[in-house]
Amino acid sequence: MKDRLEHIADKVRAGARIAPDEALRLAEEAPLWLLSELATGVRRRLNGDKLYYNRNIHIEPTNLCLFNCRFCSYRRPKGSPEAWDYTMEEIEELARRQRGRGITEVHIVGGVHPDHDLEYYCGLIRRVRSILPEAAVKAFTAIELSYMIRKAGLTVREGLQRLIDAGMQAIPGGGAEIFDEELRTRICPDKGSTAEWFEVHRTAHELGLHTNATILYGHIETWRHRIDHLDRLRTLQDRTRGFDAFVPLKYRNYGNSMSEIGEVSVIEDLKMLALCRIYLDNVPHLKAYWVMYGKATAELALQFGADDVDGTIDDSTKIYSMAGADDRRPVMTVAEVERMAREAGLRPVERDTFYQETETSKR
Repeated sequence: MKDRLEHIADKVRAGARIAPDEALRLAEEAPLWLLSELATGVRRRLNGDKLYYNRNIHIEPTNLCLFNCRFCSYRRPKGSPEAWDYTMEEIEELARRQRGRGITEVHIVGGVHPDHDLEYYCGLIRRVRSILPEAAVKAFTAIELSYMIRKAGLTVREGLQRLIDAGMQAIPGGGAEIFDEELRTRICPDKGSTAEWFEVHRTAHELGLHTNATILYGHIETWRHRIDHLDRLRTLQDRTRGFDAFVPLKYRNYGNSMSEIGEVSVIEDLKMLALCRIYLDNVPHLKAYWVMYGKATAELALQFGADDVDGTIDDSTKIYSMAGADDRRPVMTVAEVERMAREAGLRPVERDTFYQETETSKR
């Protein structure tokens, strides 16, 4: 009889689905070379030799937040010299600076502001769309959405529909953190629940919205918690097919109340990426978010199942730079992505928010 690990590997090579206990066996026993081989095989089966990227910017309207998650380095209290709360006019100016630069996506997330309501956010989307009509607006984590919609006294479906009518076209995956309810109470006790996160994404899929999903790993969770998180996502994806991409997010320990934990190694990052690609067999894309990993690790990630590195960013996000990420002013040029792809034996493909190739890539 074949060794159990070899049997699991053969299942993955054949395109068969593995169970949670088999994923745990891979995580705990498989050598790094085997995880690379298996994850690369899944990536090729799903996406061939393509490395996706887009031309995007982030708008982060505020870092004031009702919640005080223990892992967060981004939030600041009102009155802090490091706090910001942009006016609508300032947000419009951020958008105007991007005119004529080929931007195809505006990613909008921030703190859960105690005073802003649903109409404020609908107005924000309309203003950005009026300035950058060629760019899709991917906006607000499920936690932000749940709060603004509940505050308006609407159902999730009603609230999302209002935002869609205002011009929201996709939802990022943030706020998922870790789905295990007991761990969640320890790292973000006052934040929206796992159930709320799933209600928002499930309803968004029913309304035809594309969404992403994330995990925050490398803090107090175990491999069992990580695999449970992936399993819950895979189960919903079987029902809705609404997730475009999965984005593993590494806990960075600078400037937050969990700093004593430290950070996991690059080796563990690569194992995590590979397990995500192997286990989430029904999610089309795996993103190695270069702003969070750094460019060198993102390049390594291309050998562990990642087929997307996110976008050009243009120094427009502070969430990970405030947590100690390598690039304090994150910018990725198209030339850098193309070099990264070539050196990994891949073909760079510029995409839009919905993973459609842009005209630039088709030429």
